[in-house]
Amino acid sequence: MLNEINSGLIIHEIKAIPISFPIAKNNRVQLGIGNSIKNDAVIIKVTTKNGITGWGEAHHGRCPGAIAHLVNTTIKLLIENKNANDIVDIWQKIYHNQIASHGMGTAACLALSGLDLALWDIRGKAIGLPLYKLLGGNKKEVPSYAGGIALGYQEPDQLVEEAKPLIDSGFKALKLRLGQNLKADASRLETVRDYFGDDITLMSDANTAYTLEDVRNIMPILERLNISWLEEPFPPHDYRSYREAKHIGHVPLAAGENHYTRFEFNRLIEDKVVSHLQPDLSKSGGLTEVMRIANLASSWKIPIHPHTSKTALNMAASIHLLSSIDNGGFFEADVSKNNLFRDYLTKEKPYQINDKGMVTALDKPGIGLEVDETFLTEHPVIEGSSYV
Repeated sequence: MLNEINSGLIIHEIKAIPISFPIAKNNRVQLGIGNSIKNDAVIIKVTTKNGITGWGEAHHGRCPGAIAHLVNTTIKLLIENKNANDIVDIWQKIYHNQIASHGMGTAACLALSGLDLALWDIRGKAIGLPLYKLLGGNKKEVPSYAGGIALGYQEPDQLVEEAKPLIDSGFKALKLRLGQNLKADASRLETVRDYFGDDITLMSDANTAYTLEDVRNIMPILERLNISWLEEPFPPHDYRSYREAKHIGHVPLAAGENHYTRFEFNRLIEDKVVSHLQPDLSKSGGLTEVMRIANLASSWKIPIHPHTSKTALNMAASIHLLSSIDNGGFFEADVSKNNLFRDYLTKEKPYQINDKGMVTALDKPGIGLEVDETFLTEHPVIEGSSYV
């Protein structure tokens, strides 16, 4: 039976579809990297000889057409006619040819991440198991926080108004965006903490906008308000600033959404400065590699809180991951307004929040979602930067 299934899993077709939609002016969020004007994603579709279709999301890298072109040309030729069940061998071939040796580096890692998710989706569907069971996990409740491209640079009172329905819906944790200026950041944090009290967990995310001096100035405020972590105060390659910031205060640092493969995470861990790791299944190397990163972090007693990308595919897969590792932390629930990729790309919802602020993995085979292909054709790529 297994031999018969395996023989039918020869990869027949690989296709990357870049998609976009503009963000209405009243729903745009100001981040440390700019004002969001559109959402992008790259959807990976892999079909096997026996007709099983796997779906994955590759992060767009702010150039979705280029990521899709890389998949539809170079990567496609590297792995056509291989067995979709040979996930590790496929991962290693792409790593060797396109990441480790004169390849496209980060872009190839984004493309590989989406492809890897699609292959895991196929494996689950072929065997008839949801990913969390395939990975040795169980149906457990996973804590979540309200995040995504939301809770941005509103005035403090407006921020409270946005957060109220999230708390009412069951969330027990919120992540606030920082980086506009320190005075405004402090005011927003203080207002939210005062309004919701100490029963709500608060995280902060500077979106790489801080300097070391900024961290020195904001750290006493973060400590006083019992903020759980300060996320990405610096660009990912600025290891020196992370080392310096570790000794400034007692609020833990979080990072990882812009680090790629276990080799970059190995440095984050060995530098002993980041207390919360945030690999992204659509960026850091796919499920295969993030499982390796989680295992590496587990030996150092470091929790994994996967960063959430744009679509329901990434969100559902992240919950499967958290249900399958011994050092799983929070699921980042995307609560951005009118995210079509979360709400309409797939026929099912990627997650539901219960009254304890918890989510559980989907029980259908593979990732547990089927893409509405009409949606793909109705939302063609919009080239250009996602932020201005």
